[in-house]
Amino acid sequence: MIGLWYPGNSKISLSGFSDSDFACHKLDRKSTSGTCCVLDSSLISWNSKKQACVALFIVVVEYIAAGHCCEHIIWLTHQLLDYEVKFVKVYLYCDNTSTINLTKNSI
Repeated sequence: MIGLWYPGNSKISLSGFSDSDFACHKLDRKSTSGTCCVLDSSLISWNSKKQACVALFIVVVEYIAAGHCCEHIIWLTHQLLDYEVKFVKVYLYCDNTSTINLTKNSI
């Protein structure tokens, strides 16, 4: 039998990680977003996608990647509710300080 097994009384944590490159495609100068989600210490999903728009600043590129990761985290939390797994906090990790500050205060 293949799957992830967790005892019913254990505390499970969900974390998301996002990153991107800046204008790596030579023809259209679009960036690529990469995200992954980790349930406790097990990688449960990952995604790599070329962004739909051309961004002039790395902050925007990283912000779009964090948004994609946030969408996936919200979807996962709703799916895990079917198994009565609830999360108090879900952490989203990003490696760009300006993007982190932008998410805290969008002004």
